[in-house]
Amino acid sequence: MPKYAFTALDLNNKKVSGEVVCRDENEFRRLMRGRNLYPVKFKIKDELARSYRLKTNELADFCRQLTGMLSAGITVVRAMGILKERDYKPPLKKVYEKMYADIQQGTEISEAMRNRGDSFPVLLINMFTSGEASGKLESVTNRMAEHYDKEHRLNGKIKSATRYPKIIGIITAIVVIIIFVFVLPNFLTLLDGVEIPAITQVVMAISDFMIYRWYVIIIAALLFVGIIRYGTQLTAVKLKVDKLKVKAPVVGKLMRTIYTARFARTLSSLYVSGVSMLQALEITGTIIMNKYIEAQFAGLINDVKNGQALSTAVAKIDGFDSKLSNTILIGEEAGRLDTMLVSTADSFEYEAEQATGALVQLSEPIIIVVLGGLIMLVLLSVMLPLVAMYEQF
Repeated sequence: MPKYAFTALDLNNKKVSGEVVCRDENEFRRLMRGRNLYPVKFKIKDELARSYRLKTNELADFCRQLTGMLSAGITVVRAMGILKERDYKPPLKKVYEKMYADIQQGTEISEAMRNRGDSFPVLLINMFTSGEASGKLESVTNRMAEHYDKEHRLNGKIKSATRYPKIIGIITAIVVIIIFVFVLPNFLTLLDGVEIPAITQVVMAISDFMIYRWYVIIIAALLFVGIIRYGTQLTAVKLKVDKLKVKAPVVGKLMRTIYTARFARTLSSLYVSGVSMLQALEITGTIIMNKYIEAQFAGLINDVKNGQALSTAVAKIDGFDSKLSNTILIGEEAGRLDTMLVSTADSFEYEAEQATGALVQLSEPIIIVVLGGLIMLVLLSVMLPLVAMYEQF
């Protein structure tokens, strides 16, 4: 099992450092809570920490391949033997080879997955454990293949929504550098003796700074990236950033929809597979991928543990769509919570796809306006001196 090195704060806000051995991050967090410690930062020191982490499409393929072979009557050992012989990239192939070696020695497939460190998510490992206990591993693999297929499609939509602004931003930066470093200096040498407007003076100052102080820009950029990367590793900063994600005016609604869909999909998969509600909620909290929402799950779990209805407890979570608690309430009253969770997840995933498309459409005119304003600035800085020069002649 991997070894976690951590720095945490105790109840007296005093720093505590140490190392613990846990099966996964979920167990590590439970252990920290049991010791009344609040992790500030932690990392896995064991070699397993550097294990290849499967992407959502690879997880879907893994589950789909197992479903096909198990339904054909092939044993788990033989199925893993087939998987490890397939033409996968070396890191993934190595994961399958080590799993096959473990299973050959009598290890359950869920334990073989857990032995691979962070290669497989906690959700999938717990689902496989549940499937082995109930004798329904084939059903679990089929359900998880569908789960990760939908997760992959949703992630793809989000990436495609941000790809266009990124490409335009990079192209704009390159064009600006070319204009300010190579084009404007040659042109502005023609303006000797001409009264230069303020806007042109500003552009000339920027151009000179980029030519003669370029190293300052690089150092500042590196420092900025370093501060951002370090800051986002701090728990307090993560909480504020993740809170901003669900509170932002336009993007916030999209993010709330995505987090709600992820919650409903994960909880439904666990609940349908026979995992207890409390354990399902604890696992789901780590899957949301938002520290602000995750921090509220301790109260959610405590409320459910004390007998409060899930719909009432979920309504207190700041970061989920308000429609979620209402649909869960309907499922509770009808005695069909599992079916309602699946339906809710499908509904929110569709809304997330629609909202992502709308966000792309909204970003396009904004980018065009910003780019147009930049071009107008350069044109004015060039044309105004030319007009002054013409008037002098």
